[in-house]
Amino acid sequence: MNSSFLFDFSVDKENKTIRIQRKFDVNLELVWQAWTTAALLDQWCAPNPYRTETKTLDFRKGGFWHYAIVGPEGNKHWSRYDYKDIEPKKSITELRAFSDENGTVNPDFPSTECTIVFSDTEGKTLVTMTERYSSLEIFEKMATTSHKKGFSSHLKNLDRFLLTLKKNK
Repeated sequence: MNSSFLFDFSVDKENKTIRIQRKFDVNLELVWQAWTTAALLDQWCAPNPYRTETKTLDFRKGGFWHYAIVGPEGNKHWSRYDYKDIEPKKSITELRAFSDENGTVNPDFPSTECTIVFSDTEGKTLVTMTERYSSLEIFEKMATTSHKKGFSSHLKNLDRFLLTLKKNK
């Protein structure tokens, strides 16, 4: 990877995976904090014009993040990420699912396993997310331009947010 790398979204239909990579011009510590702290996640983790509202964040193996993506009109779309494994400042493996306001997972939409790897690259941070889908049907619903645009948007929000945090340190 060279320093001009910004965003990559690749689809592997055979393995039902989507890999998303994004490099940030800040150190790993700052990216890790933004990814693992409720007040910081709420500042960036939604595609525009939506925002994130955390109800619960218990960031530990066996814990979970329960949050809503809130639309411009105030409608809420709930999700729950259960943490399977965490290696501090290295990786997070989580099961992502749609839920209701109480955190009950929607049984009609299978969970997605996602592994996020954080790598220090000369003072910059490379984040690699690998989403593994259990069904081809769900994979095909997610392997879309819309999903790519949504991830691109919320990672651009993170980039702007991180640069603001970096300036204020």
